[in-house]
Amino acid sequence: MTDDLFQAMAQSIIDGEVEDAERLAREALERGIDPLDAINKGFVVGVNYVGDQYAAGEMFLPDLVLAGEAMKAAVAVLEPEIARRGTEREMLGTVVIGTIEGDIHEIGKTLVATMLSTAGFKVYDLGVDVPVTAFVEKAREVNADIVGVSALLTTTMVKQRDVVEALEDAGLRPKVKVMVGGAPVTQGWADEIGADGYSEDAIGAVALAKRLVGAE
Repeated sequence: MTDDLFQAMAQSIIDGEVEDAERLAREALERGIDPLDAINKGFVVGVNYVGDQYAAGEMFLPDLVLAGEAMKAAVAVLEPEIARRGTEREMLGTVVIGTIEGDIHEIGKTLVATMLSTAGFKVYDLGVDVPVTAFVEKAREVNADIVGVSALLTTTMVKQRDVVEALEDAGLRPKVKVMVGGAPVTQGWADEIGADGYSEDAIGAVALAKRLVGAE
């Protein structure tokens, strides 16, 4: 019957049902199911399906946002038990992410952070209006593999270059990879400023992050 539960977990993510995801996560704990199995064999299956459907144009941004919220809710229920058991989810890498100084757009950046966390990255979300120095300091503090810088305005986009240069000045490049994103950002811009990659959406950002840490 465990397979039925895993299937229901995946479906709760696909449907973006936060309450169902929480309930099923609690049920898994009550039944003594390994919380990592619940994540990897249940909920993540749903996330991957939504990602594939989104990439195929069959599901859309609101579906992605809802799936991310449901996943976050499920993981919040399971994480205390994971910590209690002392089992660590295998982490693919460490990401510091934020929206650059002067810019307060949050939704896209938060979605990327959620999806990266779901995919198995340790994510430090610095929020919005983040100074260039804060990206550098946090990257050094947590030994980051990737720094993700979001900008939704052409006026703040130029500061993505400042982050790349500041990381170089701090001696953290090329070990620390830089991902850039946001509405006005293009692959051409990423190339011009010396970033390691660009993505126009959260699904692409996860694939890019996996490539950058050699997990693809």
